[in-house]
This record gives sequence, C-alpha cells and structure tokens, in this order.
Amino acid sequence: MLNEEEIEKKTITNNKFRFSIDRGGTFTDIYAEVPTKEGFTVMKLLSEDPQNYKDAPTEGIKRIMNKVLGLNMKSAKEINIDLIEEIRMGTTVATNALLERKGSKCALITTKGFKDLLKIGNQSRPKIFDLFIEKPSLLYDKVIEIDERICLTEQVYGKNKKFQENEKKLKIGISGEEVFIKKEIDKENVKEICLNLLKEGFHSIAVVLLHSYTYPEHELLIGEIANEVGIGNVSLSHKIMPMIRVVPRGQTTCADAYLTPIIKTYVNNFCNGFSDFNKLLNLVTFMQSDGGLTPAINFIGCRAILSGPAGGVVGYSSTAYNEEDKIPVIGLDMGGTSTDVSRYGGQLEHVYETETAGVQVQAPQIDINTVAAGGGSKLIFNRNGIFQVGPESVGANPGPVCYRKGGSLAVTDANLFLGRLLPEYFPKIFGPSEDEPLDYESTKKAFEELTNQVNEFIKQQKGLDEKLKTPEEVAYGFIEVANEAMSRPIRSMTVAKGFDTREHVLACFGGAGGQHANALLEKLGMKKVFIHRHSGILSAYGLGLADVVHEEQEPCAKEYELNNFEYFASHLENLKKKAIIKLKEAGFKDENITLISYLNMKYKGTDYTIMTNIPKENKRTDNYDTSKELEGNYLEQFEKSYRREYGFNIQGRGVIVDDIRVRGIGKTRTLTKVEIPKAKETIPPHLLTTKTYFNEGWLESKVYNLSDLHAGHQIYGPSVIIHETTTIVVQSNSMAEITKYGDVEIKIINDHVLKEKKNTEELQKVDQVRLSIFNHRFMSIAEQMGKSLQRTSISTNIKERLDFSCALFSPKGDLVCNAPHLPVHLGSMSEAVRFQIKYLGNSWKEGEVILANHPAAGGTHLPDITVITPVYSNGKVVFYVANRGHHADIGSLTPGSMPPFSRYLREEGMAVMSCKIVEDGKFQEERITELLQQAGARSIKDNIADLKAQIAANTKGISLIQDLIQEYSLEVVQKYMQYVQDNAEYAVRQMLQQVFEEKVKSVITNDTDIDRIDLQAEDFMDDGSTIRLKMTLFNQKLKDYSQIAESYKNESDKLPAAIFDFSGTSAMVIGNTNAPKAITVSAILYCLRCLVKSDIPLNQGCLEPIVINIEKHSLLDIGDDSTVGVVGGNVLTSQRVTDVILKAFEAAAASQGCMNNFTFGNETFGYYETICGGSGAGEGRNGQDAVQVHMTNTRITDVEILEKRYPLLLKQFSIRENSGGKGKFKGGNGVIREFEFLEKLRVGILSERRVFAPFGLKGGENALRGENLLITNENGLIHNLSGKNSFEVDVGDRVMIKTPGGGGYGK
Repeated sequence: MLNEEEIEKKTITNNKFRFSIDRGGTFTDIYAEVPTKEGFTVMKLLSEDPQNYKDAPTEGIKRIMNKVLGLNMKSAKEINIDLIEEIRMGTTVATNALLERKGSKCALITTKGFKDLLKIGNQSRPKIFDLFIEKPSLLYDKVIEIDERICLTEQVYGKNKKFQENEKKLKIGISGEEVFIKKEIDKENVKEICLNLLKEGFHSIAVVLLHSYTYPEHELLIGEIANEVGIGNVSLSHKIMPMIRVVPRGQTTCADAYLTPIIKTYVNNFCNGFSDFNKLLNLVTFMQSDGGLTPAINFIGCRAILSGPAGGVVGYSSTAYNEEDKIPVIGLDMGGTSTDVSRYGGQLEHVYETETAGVQVQAPQIDINTVAAGGGSKLIFNRNGIFQVGPESVGANPGPVCYRKGGSLAVTDANLFLGRLLPEYFPKIFGPSEDEPLDYESTKKAFEELTNQVNEFIKQQKGLDEKLKTPEEVAYGFIEVANEAMSRPIRSMTVAKGFDTREHVLACFGGAGGQHANALLEKLGMKKVFIHRHSGILSAYGLGLADVVHEEQEPCAKEYELNNFEYFASHLENLKKKAIIKLKEAGFKDENITLISYLNMKYKGTDYTIMTNIPKENKRTDNYDTSKELEGNYLEQFEKSYRREYGFNIQGRGVIVDDIRVRGIGKTRTLTKVEIPKAKETIPPHLLTTKTYFNEGWLESKVYNLSDLHAGHQIYGPSVIIHETTTIVVQSNSMAEITKYGDVEIKIINDHVLKEKKNTEELQKVDQVRLSIFNHRFMSIAEQMGKSLQRTSISTNIKERLDFSCALFSPKGDLVCNAPHLPVHLGSMSEAVRFQIKYLGNSWKEGEVILANHPAAGGTHLPDITVITPVYSNGKVVFYVANRGHHADIGSLTPGSMPPFSRYLREEGMAVMSCKIVEDGKFQEERITELLQQAGARSIKDNIADLKAQIAANTKGISLIQDLIQEYSLEVVQKYMQYVQDNAEYAVRQMLQQVFEEKVKSVITNDTDIDRIDLQAEDFMDDGSTIRLKMTLFNQKLKDYSQIAESYKNESDKLPAAIFDFSGTSAMVIGNTNAPKAITVSAILYCLRCLVKSDIPLNQGCLEPIVINIEKHSLLDIGDDSTVGVVGGNVLTSQRVTDVILKAFEAAAASQGCMNNFTFGNETFGYYETICGGSGAGEGRNGQDAVQVHMTNTRITDVEILEKRYPLLLKQFSIRENSGGKGKFKGGNGVIREFEFLEKLRVGILSERRVFAPFGLKGGENALRGENLLITNENGLIHNLSGKNSFEVDVGDRVMIKTPGGGGYGK
C-alpha cells in the first residue's frame, strides 16, 4: 500500500489531457486525466442545456481545461488542441434517435415479393394482453422491390439438390454454399430507382436481398450504382452483418441507414466545435456496442446503439473482477430511466441479436438486459391496490417532483424522502434556472397525498379499524418494489445461462445504484457488492479502460469435421490479416495487437448458435501452420459451453459452423489507477449524523464523505457515504470497507440484525407492498421455469417458436401465476392439474412427475404435453408446478401431428390420461417410448429430450419456491398465494362493474336500480356450427346484489359478477374443431385479462367472480367420454370463442379468427407453422396488420432458414392489402404467404374464416375471408383448397395462403 508521499510521486507528469466522456440521455459524465497533483478530475453536467451551451461534451472539456489551466476561455475554439492527447466518447445519440424515431430519412431496397418482410418481422406481438396491438414504427420511409432472386441449391431435409440447371447460373457463395442465380439484376432499372430516390430527397438507403449473406454480388452492384448517382450513405446488409436470417439482418441494415447519417453529423459538429477539425478528429474514438473503441471516422449507426452502457460494463469488468479468485460479476447500472443488467466472468459476453426500441439488431453487442426501474421510474398506486414502479419514466424534464419542474413522484423522490439522498450534498442544478437544490418539501407533500390514496383504498377494502400506512412506509414500499423489479432480470439472466445468481459479486454503478446496492445484495443472496469510487460516472471511467477493436466476419455453412479444418484455418488467417491492416491504419504496432478467433457453431438442424473461441490455457503451444490447422479443439469448447448453457449435448448429431469471426484488439494506454492513502486511525471521520429510513423505521445514520476515507476504513451501517457523483446507503446489518483504490465493498455481517425475527403472524396479513413483491416473485419463478425449458429443450417448436407455457398452482390446482407465454395454455393447465389431483388421489407420491395430454384430462390438443410436479414441504403438497410444450410430432395421420381431416382422437396421435414419467426417482424412458411408438411418433428422440427439459423446468420451479418459503415461511407464502388471487378477483370485479355501468348508461340513463344486464353474441365456424354466448353482468353496487346473485354461486361459493352461458352452441362434430372445456376457460381468462387493462398477474382469481355454463357434448365441451378429434379446437375454435366474447363486450371487432396451421413433409421430416393475419379494430384504435392474435403468439421461421432447411422457395410473404374491414377505425390486414415446392411432399392446411368473414362491429365492415390456393406447375391451373385439406404437391407446384384481415369498427 502506498503512503501519501509515494502517491504524490506517482501522479501524472504528462502535460496532456485525456478525456473519457459518456454522453447519456440525462447527464454527460466526464472523467479526465489532467496534469495536476491529483492526476484526475470528474465532471457531471446536463446533456441538454441549450440556454447555456450547444454541446455538453465540448462544454465539459472547456470547463475542465479552464479550471486546471486557470484560464477563462469562452469557446472551445480557443483550446490548444496540442494539449489534448485523446478524447474517448460513449453516446446515446443513436439510441435516442431510435427510441424517439428521429433518425435520417431512408429507403429500403429488397427482393421482389418481400417488401413487407421487415414490417411482419417474426409475426409475434410484443405484449400478449394488449387488445390493440402496437408495433414500433418502421425506420424506412419507402420500400422498393427489385426483381432479382438468389437461391440455395442444397438443404438439410429433402432428397435432391434443388437446382441442377446450367453451370453459368451456379456459383459458390462466401459461406461455401452453392447458390443458383434464378434472376439476374437489371442495372438500368436499379439506376432509375436510385435516381428517383435522390430526386425524392433520399440520401441514405438500406439494401437487403435474400441470401446476400453468402452471395453479395447483387447488393454490391446496387451499392455501386447508388454511390455513382450520388446517394451519400448506402448500407448493404452483407457488409453490416454477414449472417444468415434476413429479418434481423435487414432490420440491422435499416437501423444503420437510419442512424449513420445522424452519427456522422454529430461527429462532424463535435469536431467543428474546436479550432482544427482534422487534428481533433484523429484524437477522437467512440465506444461501440461490443465494448471496443473505434476511430470516429469508422463509427456507424448499427454499432452505436449500446455505446453508452458498454462503457460501464468495461468499467466494472476491469475493476470488480479479480483474476485470482475468478468470481464472476453481475453489473447493475441504475440510471435515470432504466437499469441495465449484465454479467462478466473473465471475458465480455456478447450476443449477436437483440431488440432495441422494437428493432432487431444483428450485430455484436455486450449482453445487456434492461428493466424499466431507474431513478426516474414513475411511482404508481394503481386502482387495484398494487404498488407499481415503471415502466413509465418521468424523464429528465420535468423529471421527479424534487427537480422543481412540476414532475411526478419517482424512485429518486422516494430515496430523497427517506433520507437516502442529502440535498446539501447534491448538485444544485434544479428548478427553472437550474441553480437550486433538490426540493424535499414538495416531495414530502406529494408522498402525503399519495399516502392518502393508499389509505383510502385500505379502508375501503379492510374497514376503518385497519392499520393505515405512513408516508414513509409508502415510500419505502416503492423502494422495495423497485428492488424486486431489478432482481428479476438478474435472476432470469443468470438462470438462462446456467449460472447460480448467488455465486457472483454485484457491481452497482450509475447515479442511483449506490442507494439500492446493499438491499439487492441481501435480496439476491450474493457474496458482496462492489461500488467503484467513480460509480456515478463508471460508464465514462470505463471508456478510459477500453481498447480499440476491429472485427472481421464471414458466413460459413460447413460441418465441423477434420476435412474442413484447413478451410476454417485459412479463412481465419485471412480475416486476421484484414483486422491487422485496419488496426495498423489506426496507429497500432504489431506488439500492441491481439487477435481472438471464433467459430459460430450449432448442432445440425437447430438454430441456436454459440460463438466459440479457445481459452488461452487450451490453445496449442506446438509449432503448427496456422493457415492449415486450428489453434485448439473448438468442438470440445462448444460442447462445454452448450452443456453449461442448455444442460445437455445432442448425441450423434453433427455440428455446423455458421460464421467465422476474428476480433482484433489494439491495446491502448488505459487510465492510471490512483491509490489512496492507507488509514492511520481505526475510526473513520464522519461529517454529521442524519436520520435514514430502513425496514426497522427511522435510524440514526452517520454520513461519511468518501473523499475523507482511506484504504482499510470500515463503515458499519446504518450509514450514508456521499461522493461527487453518487450516494451509497449501508444497511444496519452490513459493513462497507474502503479498498486501496478508494472503492467501496459492502458485505452483510449479521443476517439477523435487519430481519429482527420476522413476526410470521404479522407478515401473513395482506399488505399492498408485499402483494406487489409477491406478484414479482411468483412471476419470476414462472419466467425462470420458462427460461430453463427454452434452454434445455431441443425442438424448434419449444426452443425457437416458443410454443410453451409455465405456471404455478395452489394445492387445490388453482392457477397462482402463469408467465406470459401462450394464451391458449393459460387457463387450461389448471384443469389439467386439478384432474390429476382427483384422478390419482393418494397414489401420487412425492418426487413423482405426471405426464398428460388427453382432452378429458384438461388437455387442449394432443401435441401439447403437460408435465406436472408437486412441491412438498414437511410431507404435504404446498404447490404444484407445471409446464406445457408443443411437441413437433406425437404420431397421427400426418407428419407434424396436425391432421386437417382427423375425425377421431385416435387419429391425432398419442393420447395419455395420466402417466408417471418419473417414478421411484427414475425417468421412465421405456414407458413413454412405448406409448410414442404405439402412436406412430416420428421423432421419439426429440420427444424424450423435450420431456426431460420439461421435467428440469419443473425442478427449477420447485427449487425457487422452496427458496421463497425459506425466506418468508410457508404460512406467509401460502397466504400471499391466496392474496394475489384475491387481488386479481378484485380487479376483474371492478372491470365488470365498470362495463355494467357503461352499458346501462348507454341504454337507460340515470336508472341505478337495474340489477343485471344481458349481452349476447354469436358467430359461426366454417362448417356452420354456432358458437353462442349470453353474458349476464350483475350490478355489484346494488343493495340487494348478494341476495340476487346468491342462487348463481359458482364452485368456489363466490357471488358471481358475470355469467358466461354458452347454451345454444352447436353439438360436437365428427371432425377436429371440437374444443375441450379447458380451451373455453382459457379464452374467457384471456379476454378478462385483456379488458382489465392494468398489469395484474394472471391467475385463478380472475375466474372467481365468473360462472361458466357450457352444455356437455357441445362444440365447446366434448366431455370426458367422447372420442372426437380436437386438434382444430385448440388452434381454430379457441380463436372463434375469443372473438365471440369480445363481441359480447363490444370491445373489438373480430380478428382473423384462426391460426392458419400449415404443415408439409414426407416420411423423413415434418414442418409446422402458424401464419399471422389481421387484428380487429376497436373504439379509438385501428387493427394491426400481419400479427399473431389472441390465443397464439408463436414466431415464424426466417425465410433464409426455411429455404436452407427444406426443399422449397418462398415466393412472397407480404401484407394482403385492403383485407382489413373498413370503418371509422380500420381492421388490420392479413398476409399472403406463397410457397413453391421443389420435391414431392405431403402438405396440410388447417384453417378457418374461409366461409364466414371476420365481422365488423358498431357499423364497421367485415374483413376479407382467408383463401388457400394450389397452383399446379403442370398446367398452371388454380385450385381452391378450402379451409382444411391434405394433399400431395409435385415439383414446381405452388401453395398460396391468404390469411383473413380483422374487422372494422364504427361507421
């Protein structure tokens, strides 16, 4: 440890300035190395302050140089640039432009037939309970199709090469794949298009052509012509990111075309602010999303999106991670509007596809998860009695109440009110003139007003004698909810990657991080918190620790086998040479350049890749030819990573290399770490004593200034540590220690001080704060089960299309919490759990796992297999966990187990009422294999692998529930299991009463004595079957309500607020559109949750005020003794029931009303997809085009993947214009999806709304019906396939599916 004299000798003697600047959305943070005794200085200023300066970074540089040099420069133009060694910048300019849609005007050029591909995306909707779906606006202003086509000649499945025409049209792509040039590009047409774009004011274009990742010549030609005619910025998809999957590659390219001109303008404006543009430009580097710097001249839009947050990750990874103990670190960057969560375990963890502001970005980025719980997150007490933090932010202007600009209560206000922020030690930058301190009094008043609202709700719910809350308890409650919201993504992220959250160090930074760090440490059970000395500006500090990075990448499609090793090695060598050239151009010498080689690997036939490199300790040390041999065993590293992340390896399946990548790193001179003096006295000096509010109430807390503390000082809680850029709160059960570099490490030293022996009896009472926390915890468990299932499954349906759901259930089988996966599974799983409880009785033993899929056992259709596991405590069942996953094939008449013409259940595959899949602690593989074989299943190995994944997901859920019980006690957890259901019931009752009053008001004004109203709706299946609903809503405010509703009580003995009576619905059919009762229950539950509109957990409580009447052996309840088919009931009838319910409420016109199930295959493979359509319009809202609606939300396979795997071409995938119903509010349009088959295959279509059109509402017009067409190659004849068909296609035959639109609303 250095003493003060030694430290003084080590201070910077260089006379130059080095600036690291993070320009955030609210504040600009600067860490500067300066020629003074201290060696550094920091500054924080508002990013936008047009009254005082044009650009915050420029202003900051000027102010710091004035201060250090004793000058009074008025403008940055006066700065002597020779005194600046370098400027490193991270910026949110790109992110903000994307969020606010304020990028550059740009156009998209793409392959004919695919102009709407990026709008359709993966067809899923962002929020499954939003009745009116909002998609982010498109980045391009115009799209133009080019008549060109490149095709792959080979595929994973299928017997023959797709194209065997003349050799002139066959080429070898960059990836090694053979391609067929089906349609050459017309140069004159391209030139005309580019000239017209230029005339229309387009100076930036994105070019995205199918399969250009491997054959880029057509894109290059367009780029060349565009440059020739004078279009300034041309983003070519194969250059932006040469990876397969055209939708994310295309969206990334559009983002680049949209953002790069903005970035270039910002760089130019910044450099123009100084005296010598070119000299300064050479000094500036920018942080990229991957955590590496790049010269300003190379900084582009698609690599800039995480420029700001990336600096923080580099900062904590370089300071909180210890190379000796190698304990991994979780970073928590808590800013003004959100919190970013990331992980570091020895190297930066990158992802190659993320979503930002609704745009899929396919580019190397640090893996950062964002949650809307920052210092500026809005505090809301919603009408259902839930404490809610975010997702809405109060922003920087007006900001929180304490900012003195008329803002709303936010997390920052709660911290101020509870003494966790001290106004006297906070910058005076608030109020209209930005020169006032934080406003405590206004914040206090706002919390008192909010507390009155909370207490009014408590009195209304529990009576006047109930203990009411103080303003402090309300504010602290919001802090606890915010902490829980931040804990969720941390748990989820670590589980998704196969790690234990508790085995990590927590590194907290960002302006608000220090106030929450200690509480999160305890909540997550982690080892310690690391808070950097400059945690408030760590993103800026991290810039100073970063290196310059240049990456080279190319696609590949070769199997990882000995014969291809020389190919991989030679291509890696070429990419290394390119990276070295670029880094040398940036001024780096050979000795400062490091190269890392990657192979992006995946199992054959899957779509999940792992970017694999060889760790230093595993690299070869012998003298070998790097252009012919690899530097280590990539397969071994891939399998190790795959096993850790997914829990298993796929035996007997080849591994494909999808991409070859080199990351070139130019090592820079990083920041000098400045040691602080060692503490001479044991008792650290404190400034004053204040009162801070904790779980125990107001506590006397010492306040310390971090600048006064020395290495080795120990600060015991309760206490507050202040610094220039952050405030750190230390709880009473914890101790903070100062490191030799002035950083703060917090550990919990006494687990029992804070917990004070929990009063279980008191905790069992319903409390609005704990209710919010348990909502988060239950949901977190279901979400982590889902992450586990997705991680460990093998099939496309579960891992990629996300066709699964996970949930928790009470000991009676009532739904407690369901993660927002697939709506059709939502209510039906509880029917399955209840059936098994009744069916098995006492024969169901601890440790046994049940499999079921039979409609009579609460199933939906047979491919959806449910796996149920009881959770025991002291020999009693205290919970159940279950999940349901769609298996690709479980037998049946056709591949994919979705037979269009099945009439009986036996024709649809394996049907299991109840099977113990784990018994006596063993997985009963023989038992389930025999059942699958008897049903004729075609992919039993995949079934077994997915079932094991489903069991593992339940095991994960059990572990998490047991952790929760250990934390709170069984009694408390089970009480809140009931309370969350009661809360959902209350929300639904409130919504139904509101609907009742609105309907009465619209028909009979001022009559408050009406006891009930009836709402009716009906619709027809294409075979003429009727679905009829009479819905009775009771007036719950009527004095005689209890007496009136008494005779209608449901199974739970609750007074109903509504009766859903489906009497008059048609009898079940000899066919497959029959629905088990569980499906109708799911549809009701889904509709109720959509209509509530506020964020409540989906559980049995939603159904408690409901009575459901369905006639047995009708289309909607086949009973437990029927043998009719149900495969269409799940995917078609469920959608129609939803439309009928929403029609009765007059909430929305009909959506497309089916899932458009499409299958094809032969004896060796089967493929299944559902196709999107239009959503219905409603009051004040148009319907949405081309989206999955209501009971499904599965994704669609990317066209490049589809064509690579299967013997077909996708001719078009576009929006079906004018297919939505007209009206005051227009219904959404359906899509056209057209296939051309290149082998003889068996094809199936299972669809609806081909006879009866999706209805309009309130005078709105019907949408167009769907249409399924077969165009035969032999004679070009067009055949109508009707709604359901199974048929053979020959080579060249085409199938065109036109999906229905959504109905219009209002005249």
